[in-house]
Amino acid sequence: MAEDAYVRLARAIINSYVRTGEILPVPGDLPEDMTGRRAGAFVSIHKRGMLRGCIGTIYPCTDSVASEIISNAVSASTRDPRFESIRPDELEELEINVDVLGDPEQISSPDELDPRRYGVIVTKGLRRGLLLPDLEGVDTVEDQISIAMQKAGIPSDAKDIILERFEVVRHY
Repeated sequence: MAEDAYVRLARAIINSYVRTGEILPVPGDLPEDMTGRRAGAFVSIHKRGMLRGCIGTIYPCTDSVASEIISNAVSASTRDPRFESIRPDELEELEINVDVLGDPEQISSPDELDPRRYGVIVTKGLRRGLLLPDLEGVDTVEDQISIAMQKAGIPSDAKDIILERFEVVRHY
């Protein structure tokens, strides 16, 4: 399957940064949807089906989706604290996808979630955990909320948590 412009950008950035330590500038030939709007984005990297790095932003931190992808591709490949930095000899084996996030909306009940359609953000005080939608092995709303809470270090018995949901457009 041919990669779209979002994934091609992430792959080019990862390849350049891992090989040379240089961050490429935003290319001039990208679609307007990538250069003319702002959104949070996640870059996920897999190797042989196993997660190898994933970093993203809930809200935009840069001036465009393209810049968001560039920043998060560098971080996912070299700064995800769960993994060693990607090595040049791994580059050919990587599968990359990019999720562009819609605006989060607060919800009043887990009944408003669907783990296939919506990602979830769980907040308690200053702790916040996010889980993207449509992840293998995450089949129930309860699983989704539990994993997001665990990622944030929120105790499983915490009360008065704030739930938000969001949709993504996933690029392969």
